[in-house]
Amino acid sequence: MEINLIRYDFALGRKKPENIVNSENSCPFCDADNLTNIVDREGEFILLRNKYNVIKGSDMFVLIEASRCGIDMPDYTREHMRGLMRFAVRHWARLESEGKYSAVILYKNHGHLSGGTMRHPHMQIVGLRDVDPSLMTERGSFDGITVAEKDGVTLNAATRPRMGFGEFNIIGNKEHLDTMSDYLQKVVAFLVSRFKKSEDSYNIFFYHLDDKIAIKAMPRMVTSPLLIGYGIRLLPETLEKVVKEMRETL
Repeated sequence: MEINLIRYDFALGRKKPENIVNSENSCPFCDADNLTNIVDREGEFILLRNKYNVIKGSDMFVLIEASRCGIDMPDYTREHMRGLMRFAVRHWARLESEGKYSAVILYKNHGHLSGGTMRHPHMQIVGLRDVDPSLMTERGSFDGITVAEKDGVTLNAATRPRMGFGEFNIIGNKEHLDTMSDYLQKVVAFLVSRFKKSEDSYNIFFYHLDDKIAIKAMPRMVTSPLLIGYGIRLLPETLEKVVKEMRETL
């Protein structure tokens, strides 16, 4: 089986600040006046080079979503959320257009089960120089039961998830990024309220799917040993119930 394999700088990773578990630790993202290596700034949105570039053969960037800790996507105004999406996707596309990378990824970690270390709301953009992008996307994982459709944008609950347990896909054209943003904000609010075992941890991943943008959002819990050891993915028996609840929230 072909895989993408990248070296991780463990020594540098141990130096990364952390305030999800140790909430008394200071937050460098709150001290915006002393941030360095800023690439772009638009209102509360700040894109800067990641001080802890732990992935070898990459350029890592942090996108600060808001000026303070203690809030997240469900708390934003619709205008703030839409502006964030436009800002993020614009810089994702800009880095791709530079031609320096074999792939550029845009994603978000939230919560201590997500792989993240900082409570402050942020996303990450990473330019990877030595990966095979064809191994990064599973087309079947975007199949699902339709929850809602608007402006050519589809929100579905994945029936062939990458991981399982409440995985949602939002698929649409970049011309309808505002509608995708509205759906994403509602999905995140649903995830953190519906899946209590995740303890508010979730991931968001962005992909290119032909000429469209696909966004995958999923709650994060302790990973199933069947997935880790055998690649077996678990589809919850309650999937139809979850879809019904999501439709009611929309």
